[in-house]
Amino acid sequence: MARAFLFVLDSFGIGGAGDAARFGDAGANTLAHIAEACAVGKADRDGLRQGPLHLPNMLSLGLGHAARTAAGSAFGKDIPLRPSAFHAAAQEVSSGKDTPSGHWEIAGVPVPFDWGYFPHTVPTFPAELTAAIIEQAKLPGILGDCHASGTEIIEKLGGEHIRTGKPICYTSADSVFQIAAHETHFGLERLYELCLTVRKLVDLYNIGRVIARPFVGETAADFERTANRRDYAVPPPEPTLLDRLTARGSRVIGIGKIGDIFAHRGVSEVRKAAGNMALFDETLKAMDGACDGELVFANFVDFDTLYGHRRDIAGYAAALEAFDARLPEALARLRQGDLLLLTADHGCDPSCSGSDHTRERVPAFGLAPGLRGGDAGLRDSYADIGETVAEHLGLAPGRHGTSFLQTIADHA
Repeated sequence: MARAFLFVLDSFGIGGAGDAARFGDAGANTLAHIAEACAVGKADRDGLRQGPLHLPNMLSLGLGHAARTAAGSAFGKDIPLRPSAFHAAAQEVSSGKDTPSGHWEIAGVPVPFDWGYFPHTVPTFPAELTAAIIEQAKLPGILGDCHASGTEIIEKLGGEHIRTGKPICYTSADSVFQIAAHETHFGLERLYELCLTVRKLVDLYNIGRVIARPFVGETAADFERTANRRDYAVPPPEPTLLDRLTARGSRVIGIGKIGDIFAHRGVSEVRKAAGNMALFDETLKAMDGACDGELVFANFVDFDTLYGHRRDIAGYAAALEAFDARLPEALARLRQGDLLLLTADHGCDPSCSGSDHTRERVPAFGLAPGLRGGDAGLRDSYADIGETVAEHLGLAPGRHGTSFLQTIADHA
Protein backbone atom coordinates (compact mmCIF):
# COMPACT_ATOMS: atom_id res chain seq x y z
CA MET A 1 0.00 0.00 0.00
CA ALA A 2 1.27 3.50 -0.88
CA ARG A 3 1.91 6.59 1.22
CA ALA A 4 0.47 10.08 0.65
CA PHE A 5 1.89 13.52 1.37
CA LEU A 6 -0.46 16.48 1.22
CA PHE A 7 1.16 19.94 1.38
CA VAL A 8 -1.08 23.01 1.82
CA LEU A 9 0.62 26.27 0.85
CA ASP A 10 -1.70 28.38 2.95
CA SER A 11 -3.45 31.03 0.80
CA PHE A 12 -1.63 30.21 -2.47
CA GLY A 13 -4.61 30.76 -4.76
CA ILE A 14 -4.42 30.81 -8.56
CA GLY A 15 -7.43 32.97 -9.42
CA GLY A 16 -10.36 32.25 -11.70
CA ALA A 17 -13.07 31.55 -9.11
CA GLY A 18 -16.43 31.80 -10.83
CA ASP A 19 -18.04 33.22 -7.72
CA ALA A 20 -15.26 35.65 -6.76
CA ALA A 21 -17.42 38.74 -7.34
CA ARG A 22 -19.92 37.52 -4.74
CA PHE A 23 -17.12 37.72 -2.18
CA GLY A 24 -15.88 41.10 -3.37
CA ASP A 25 -12.83 39.44 -4.95
CA ALA A 26 -13.38 39.83 -8.70
CA GLY A 27 -10.03 39.50 -10.45
CA ALA A 28 -8.14 38.20 -7.41
CA ASN A 29 -5.23 35.93 -8.35
CA THR A 30 -2.49 35.46 -5.77
CA LEU A 31 0.03 33.71 -8.03
CA ALA A 32 -0.54 35.82 -11.13
CA HIS A 33 -0.31 39.16 -9.36
CA ILE A 34 2.84 38.18 -7.47
CA ALA A 35 4.41 37.00 -10.74
CA GLU A 36 3.39 40.18 -12.55
CA ALA A 37 4.87 42.37 -9.82
CA CYS A 38 8.11 40.39 -9.88
CA ALA A 39 8.34 40.63 -13.67
CA VAL A 40 8.36 44.44 -13.61
CA GLY A 41 10.63 44.87 -10.60
CA LYS A 42 7.90 45.78 -8.11
CA ALA A 43 8.84 42.86 -5.85
CA ASP A 44 12.56 43.64 -5.70
CA ARG A 45 13.82 44.21 -2.17
CA ASP A 46 17.44 44.67 -1.19
CA GLY A 47 18.71 41.72 0.78
CA LEU A 48 15.59 39.66 0.06
CA ARG A 49 15.01 38.96 -3.63
CA GLN A 50 15.27 40.38 -7.14
CA GLY A 51 13.81 39.80 -10.59
CA PRO A 52 11.13 37.48 -12.02
CA LEU A 53 9.42 34.94 -9.80
CA HIS A 54 11.59 31.81 -9.85
CA LEU A 55 9.72 28.57 -9.05
CA PRO A 56 11.37 25.94 -11.28
CA ASN A 57 10.52 22.94 -9.12
CA MET A 58 6.84 23.74 -8.70
CA LEU A 59 6.63 24.49 -12.40
CA SER A 60 8.19 21.11 -13.21
CA LEU A 61 5.37 19.51 -11.18
CA GLY A 62 2.64 21.34 -13.11
CA LEU A 63 1.95 24.62 -11.29
CA GLY A 64 1.97 26.61 -14.53
CA HIS A 65 -0.51 24.23 -16.15
CA ALA A 66 -2.78 24.44 -13.10
CA ALA A 67 -2.64 28.25 -13.28
CA ARG A 68 -3.73 28.19 -16.92
CA THR A 69 -6.56 25.79 -16.13
CA ALA A 70 -7.79 28.03 -13.31
CA ALA A 71 -7.57 31.46 -14.90
CA GLY A 72 -5.68 31.33 -18.19
CA SER A 73 -2.48 32.63 -16.57
CA ALA A 74 0.65 32.16 -18.68
CA PHE A 75 3.13 31.53 -15.91
CA GLY A 76 6.14 29.30 -16.60
CA LYS A 77 4.87 27.95 -19.89
CA ASP A 78 8.29 26.78 -21.12
CA ILE A 79 9.22 24.57 -18.15
CA PRO A 80 9.00 20.85 -19.06
CA LEU A 81 7.15 18.56 -16.66
CA ARG A 82 8.83 15.79 -14.72
CA PRO A 83 7.77 12.23 -15.54
CA SER A 84 4.73 11.25 -13.43
CA ALA A 85 3.88 14.89 -12.63
CA PHE A 86 0.18 15.76 -12.60
CA HIS A 87 -1.80 18.98 -12.39
CA ALA A 88 -5.32 20.29 -11.89
CA ALA A 89 -7.17 23.30 -10.51
CA ALA A 90 -10.08 23.15 -8.07
CA GLN A 91 -13.04 25.41 -7.38
CA GLU A 92 -14.28 25.76 -3.80
CA VAL A 93 -17.94 24.97 -3.14
CA SER A 94 -17.96 25.81 0.57
CA SER A 95 -19.76 28.99 1.51
CA GLY A 96 -16.71 30.71 3.01
CA LYS A 97 -13.14 31.55 2.05
CA ASP A 98 -11.60 30.73 5.41
CA THR A 99 -9.09 28.22 6.70
CA PRO A 100 -11.45 25.58 8.17
CA SER A 101 -13.75 25.62 5.13
CA GLY A 102 -10.82 25.20 2.74
CA HIS A 103 -9.07 22.47 4.71
CA TRP A 104 -12.24 20.54 5.50
CA GLU A 105 -13.23 20.59 1.84
CA ILE A 106 -9.74 19.45 0.84
CA ALA A 107 -10.27 16.57 3.28
CA GLY A 108 -13.56 15.65 1.59
CA VAL A 109 -16.12 17.60 3.62
CA PRO A 110 -17.39 20.86 2.08
CA VAL A 111 -19.05 23.42 4.33
CA PRO A 112 -22.49 24.27 2.89
CA PHE A 113 -23.62 26.43 5.83
CA ASP A 114 -22.72 30.02 6.59
CA TRP A 115 -20.44 30.71 9.52
CA GLY A 116 -21.27 33.46 11.96
CA TYR A 117 -19.38 36.74 11.58
CA PHE A 118 -18.98 39.82 13.72
CA PRO A 119 -20.11 43.16 12.25
CA HIS A 120 -17.85 46.01 11.11
CA THR A 121 -18.83 48.11 14.09
CA VAL A 122 -17.05 49.34 17.20
CA PRO A 123 -17.65 47.51 19.44
CA THR A 124 -17.90 44.46 17.19
CA PHE A 125 -18.73 41.82 19.81
CA PRO A 126 -22.23 41.57 21.31
CA ALA A 127 -22.34 43.18 24.74
CA GLU A 128 -23.70 40.03 26.34
CA LEU A 129 -20.81 37.98 24.93
CA THR A 130 -18.20 40.43 26.20
CA ALA A 131 -19.84 40.50 29.63
CA ALA A 132 -19.88 36.70 29.81
CA ILE A 133 -16.21 36.47 28.85
CA ILE A 134 -15.19 39.02 31.48
CA GLU A 135 -17.25 37.31 34.16
CA GLN A 136 -16.34 33.70 33.45
CA ALA A 137 -12.62 34.39 32.86
CA LYS A 138 -12.43 36.87 35.77
CA LEU A 139 -10.94 39.62 33.61
CA PRO A 140 -10.70 43.35 34.38
CA GLY A 141 -12.10 43.97 30.88
CA ILE A 142 -11.00 43.59 27.28
CA LEU A 143 -9.24 45.82 24.75
CA GLY A 144 -9.84 46.13 21.04
CA ASP A 145 -13.36 44.83 20.41
CA CYS A 146 -13.06 45.61 16.71
CA HIS A 147 -11.95 44.37 13.28
CA ALA A 148 -8.18 44.70 13.08
CA SER A 149 -4.87 43.50 11.72
CA GLY A 150 -3.22 41.37 14.38
CA THR A 151 0.19 42.99 14.19
CA GLU A 152 -1.22 46.52 14.11
CA ILE A 153 -3.53 46.07 17.07
CA ILE A 154 -0.74 44.55 19.18
CA GLU A 155 1.48 47.52 18.33
CA LYS A 156 -1.32 49.90 19.25
CA LEU A 157 -2.66 48.25 22.41
CA GLY A 158 0.15 46.00 23.63
CA GLY A 159 1.40 48.53 26.18
CA GLU A 160 -2.05 49.11 27.64
CA HIS A 161 -2.58 45.35 27.77
CA ILE A 162 0.59 44.93 29.86
CA ARG A 163 -0.42 47.76 32.22
CA THR A 164 -4.02 46.72 32.72
CA GLY A 165 -4.03 42.94 32.25
CA LYS A 166 -6.87 43.24 29.75
CA PRO A 167 -6.50 40.86 26.76
CA ILE A 168 -6.70 42.27 23.24
CA CYS A 169 -9.76 40.84 21.49
CA TYR A 170 -10.45 41.38 17.80
CA THR A 171 -11.85 39.76 14.67
CA SER A 172 -11.56 39.90 10.89
CA ALA A 173 -13.63 39.11 7.82
CA ASP A 174 -13.30 35.44 8.77
CA SER A 175 -15.44 33.68 11.35
CA VAL A 176 -12.93 34.19 14.18
CA PHE A 177 -12.54 35.55 17.68
CA GLN A 178 -8.84 36.34 18.15
CA ILE A 179 -7.18 37.01 21.49
CA ALA A 180 -3.72 38.53 21.75
CA ALA A 181 -1.92 38.45 25.09
CA HIS A 182 1.65 38.69 26.36
CA GLU A 183 3.28 35.34 27.02
CA THR A 184 4.79 36.35 30.35
CA HIS A 185 2.84 39.37 31.64
CA PHE A 186 -0.51 37.67 30.97
CA GLY A 187 0.72 34.08 30.76
CA LEU A 188 0.63 31.60 27.89
CA GLU A 189 -1.34 28.92 29.70
CA ARG A 190 -3.76 31.55 30.99
CA LEU A 191 -4.29 32.69 27.38
CA TYR A 192 -5.05 29.13 26.31
CA GLU A 193 -7.51 28.73 29.19
CA LEU A 194 -9.19 32.00 28.19
CA CYS A 195 -9.56 30.75 24.63
CA LEU A 196 -11.23 27.56 25.85
CA THR A 197 -13.73 29.68 27.79
CA VAL A 198 -14.42 31.86 24.76
CA ARG A 199 -14.68 28.79 22.51
CA LYS A 200 -17.68 27.57 24.50
CA LEU A 201 -19.30 31.00 24.55
CA VAL A 202 -19.03 31.72 20.81
CA ASP A 203 -20.67 28.43 19.80
CA LEU A 204 -23.98 30.28 20.15
CA TYR A 205 -22.83 32.64 17.38
CA ASN A 206 -21.58 29.85 15.06
CA ILE A 207 -18.01 31.16 15.09
CA GLY A 208 -15.54 28.84 13.38
CA ARG A 209 -12.37 29.51 15.36
CA VAL A 210 -11.01 31.12 18.49
CA ILE A 211 -7.33 31.90 17.97
CA ALA A 212 -4.71 32.48 20.66
CA ARG A 213 -2.21 35.09 19.48
CA PRO A 214 0.59 35.24 22.07
CA PHE A 215 3.32 37.86 21.78
CA VAL A 216 6.49 39.01 23.51
CA GLY A 217 8.40 42.28 23.83
CA GLU A 218 8.09 45.27 26.12
CA THR A 219 7.26 48.19 23.82
CA ALA A 220 5.51 48.83 20.53
CA ALA A 221 8.93 48.88 18.88
CA ASP A 222 9.67 45.27 19.75
CA PHE A 223 6.32 43.51 20.21
CA GLU A 224 6.42 40.28 18.21
CA ARG A 225 3.96 37.43 17.85
CA THR A 226 5.39 34.03 18.72
CA ALA A 227 4.99 30.56 17.24
CA ASN A 228 2.75 29.51 20.15
CA ARG A 229 -0.43 30.37 18.27
CA ARG A 230 -3.22 27.91 18.88
CA ASP A 231 -6.51 27.59 17.00
CA TYR A 232 -9.64 26.30 18.72
CA ALA A 233 -11.94 25.18 15.93
CA VAL A 234 -15.30 23.48 15.95
CA PRO A 235 -15.06 19.90 14.66
CA PRO A 236 -16.03 19.12 11.06
CA PRO A 237 -19.71 18.23 10.63
CA GLU A 238 -18.99 14.70 9.37
CA PRO A 239 -16.01 12.33 9.08
CA THR A 240 -13.17 13.68 6.97
CA LEU A 241 -10.43 11.88 5.09
CA LEU A 242 -8.43 12.01 8.32
CA ASP A 243 -11.19 10.30 10.31
CA ARG A 244 -11.58 7.63 7.67
CA LEU A 245 -7.88 6.84 7.74
CA THR A 246 -7.52 6.70 11.50
CA ALA A 247 -10.71 4.62 11.78
CA ARG A 248 -9.09 1.87 9.77
CA GLY A 249 -5.91 2.08 11.83
CA SER A 250 -3.73 4.22 9.55
CA ARG A 251 -1.66 7.02 11.00
CA VAL A 252 -2.23 10.67 10.06
CA ILE A 253 0.64 13.01 10.92
CA GLY A 254 -0.40 16.66 11.04
CA ILE A 255 2.30 19.28 10.53
CA GLY A 256 1.75 22.85 11.74
CA LYS A 257 -1.82 23.90 12.49
CA ILE A 258 -3.50 20.85 10.88
CA GLY A 259 -4.43 19.39 14.26
CA ASP A 260 -6.04 22.65 15.40
CA ILE A 261 -7.99 23.09 12.15
CA PHE A 262 -9.60 19.66 12.52
CA ALA A 263 -10.19 20.08 16.28
CA HIS A 264 -7.62 17.28 16.71
CA ARG A 265 -10.05 14.76 15.25
CA GLY A 266 -8.53 12.16 12.96
CA VAL A 267 -4.96 13.31 13.67
CA SER A 268 -2.66 10.68 15.16
CA GLU A 269 0.34 12.94 15.74
CA VAL A 270 0.84 16.71 15.81
CA ARG A 271 4.20 18.23 14.98
CA LYS A 272 4.63 22.00 15.21
CA ALA A 273 7.41 24.41 14.39
CA ALA A 274 7.98 28.13 13.92
CA GLY A 275 8.07 29.26 10.29
CA ASN A 276 7.86 27.60 6.89
CA MET A 277 11.43 26.33 6.84
CA ALA A 278 11.15 24.72 10.27
CA LEU A 279 7.79 23.25 9.24
CA PHE A 280 9.47 21.87 6.13
CA ASP A 281 12.11 20.24 8.33
CA GLU A 282 9.38 18.57 10.40
CA THR A 283 7.60 17.46 7.23
CA LEU A 284 10.75 15.79 5.92
CA LYS A 285 11.17 13.94 9.23
CA ALA A 286 7.56 12.78 9.01
CA MET A 287 8.10 11.60 5.43
CA ASP A 288 11.12 9.61 6.55
CA GLY A 289 9.05 7.84 9.19
CA ALA A 290 5.81 7.36 7.23
CA CYS A 291 4.68 3.80 6.60
CA ASP A 292 2.43 2.28 3.94
CA GLY A 293 -1.13 3.57 4.05
CA GLU A 294 -0.26 6.68 6.06
CA LEU A 295 -0.83 10.37 5.36
CA VAL A 296 1.47 13.28 6.17
CA PHE A 297 -0.69 16.44 6.03
CA ALA A 298 1.28 19.69 6.30
CA ASN A 299 0.22 23.33 6.42
CA PHE A 300 2.75 26.06 5.57
CA VAL A 301 1.19 29.08 7.23
CA ASP A 302 3.71 31.87 6.58
CA PHE A 303 2.42 32.56 3.07
CA ASP A 304 -0.90 33.63 4.56
CA THR A 305 -0.03 35.06 7.95
CA LEU A 306 3.19 36.90 7.23
CA TYR A 307 2.72 37.95 3.62
CA GLY A 308 -0.82 37.58 2.26
CA HIS A 309 -2.65 39.33 5.08
CA ARG A 310 0.08 41.97 5.32
CA ARG A 311 -0.10 42.55 1.54
CA ASP A 312 3.65 42.00 1.24
CA ILE A 313 4.23 40.98 -2.37
CA ALA A 314 8.02 40.82 -2.13
CA GLY A 315 7.86 38.79 1.07
CA TYR A 316 5.33 36.37 -0.43
CA ALA A 317 7.49 35.95 -3.54
CA ALA A 318 10.61 35.29 -1.48
CA ALA A 319 8.75 32.74 0.66
CA LEU A 320 7.54 30.91 -2.45
CA GLU A 321 11.06 30.83 -3.84
CA ALA A 322 12.48 29.53 -0.55
CA PHE A 323 9.83 26.80 -0.43
CA ASP A 324 10.45 25.88 -4.06
CA ALA A 325 14.19 25.58 -3.46
CA ARG A 326 13.55 22.92 -0.81
CA LEU A 327 11.06 20.84 -2.79
CA PRO A 328 13.78 18.52 -4.19
CA GLU A 329 14.38 17.34 -0.62
CA ALA A 330 10.79 16.11 -0.47
CA LEU A 331 10.86 14.68 -3.98
CA ALA A 332 13.98 12.66 -3.13
CA ARG A 333 12.03 10.91 -0.36
CA LEU A 334 9.28 9.62 -2.63
CA ARG A 335 9.13 5.92 -3.36
CA GLN A 336 7.48 4.13 -6.26
CA GLY A 337 3.75 4.22 -5.53
CA ASP A 338 3.79 7.34 -3.31
CA LEU A 339 1.69 10.44 -3.95
CA LEU A 340 2.82 14.01 -3.25
CA LEU A 341 0.08 16.60 -3.78
CA LEU A 342 0.50 20.36 -3.31
CA THR A 343 -2.53 22.62 -2.97
CA ALA A 344 -3.96 25.62 -1.07
CA ASP A 345 -6.99 26.34 1.09
CA HIS A 346 -8.01 29.75 -0.35
CA GLY A 347 -6.31 32.84 -1.75
CA CYS A 348 -4.87 35.91 -0.06
CA ASP A 349 -3.88 38.11 -2.99
CA PRO A 350 -1.29 40.58 -1.66
CA SER A 351 -2.08 43.02 -4.46
CA CYS A 352 -5.67 43.51 -3.25
CA SER A 353 -6.85 46.17 -0.84
CA GLY A 354 -7.58 45.29 2.76
CA SER A 355 -6.12 42.30 4.55
CA ASP A 356 -8.69 39.55 4.00
CA HIS A 357 -8.55 36.21 2.23
CA THR A 358 -9.59 36.17 -1.43
CA ARG A 359 -11.94 33.72 -3.14
CA GLU A 360 -9.85 31.82 -5.70
CA ARG A 361 -9.38 28.46 -7.29
CA VAL A 362 -6.43 26.49 -5.97
CA PRO A 363 -3.80 24.32 -7.63
CA ALA A 364 -3.69 20.55 -7.16
CA PHE A 365 -0.40 19.35 -8.56
CA GLY A 366 2.45 17.08 -7.67
CA LEU A 367 4.16 13.79 -8.37
CA ALA A 368 3.01 10.17 -8.39
CA PRO A 369 6.07 8.01 -9.14
CA GLY A 370 5.18 5.09 -11.38
CA LEU A 371 1.99 6.64 -12.73
CA ARG A 372 1.46 8.41 -16.01
CA GLY A 373 0.54 11.76 -14.48
CA GLY A 374 -0.84 14.48 -16.73
CA ASP A 375 -3.81 16.84 -16.76
CA ALA A 376 -6.72 16.25 -14.39
CA GLY A 377 -8.47 19.44 -15.53
CA LEU A 378 -10.72 21.76 -13.56
CA ARG A 379 -12.25 20.07 -10.55
CA ASP A 380 -15.69 21.04 -9.28
CA SER A 381 -14.68 20.89 -5.62
CA TYR A 382 -11.62 20.89 -3.39
CA ALA A 383 -13.10 17.60 -2.16
CA ASP A 384 -11.75 15.95 -5.31
CA ILE A 385 -8.30 16.36 -3.74
CA GLY A 386 -9.26 14.42 -0.64
CA GLU A 387 -11.01 11.73 -2.66
CA THR A 388 -7.92 11.30 -4.84
CA VAL A 389 -5.79 10.80 -1.74
CA ALA A 390 -8.44 8.44 -0.32
CA GLU A 391 -8.46 6.23 -3.40
CA HIS A 392 -4.68 6.25 -3.52
CA LEU A 393 -4.58 5.01 0.10
CA GLY A 394 -7.18 2.31 -0.54
CA LEU A 395 -10.23 3.86 1.09
CA ALA A 396 -13.76 3.49 -0.22
CA PRO A 397 -15.22 6.64 -1.84
CA GLY A 398 -16.60 9.30 0.47
CA ARG A 399 -19.83 11.25 0.17
CA HIS A 400 -18.35 14.31 -1.54
CA GLY A 401 -15.99 14.86 -4.41
CA THR A 402 -14.67 12.69 -7.21
CA SER A 403 -11.21 11.17 -7.31
CA PHE A 404 -9.03 11.96 -10.33
CA LEU A 405 -6.58 9.17 -9.54
CA GLN A 406 -7.61 7.07 -12.52
CA THR A 407 -7.06 10.02 -14.83
CA ILE A 408 -3.39 10.10 -13.90
CA ALA A 409 -2.95 6.44 -12.98
CA ASP A 410 -2.16 4.69 -16.26
CA HIS A 411 1.23 3.18 -15.49
CA ALA A 412 4.15 4.90 -17.16
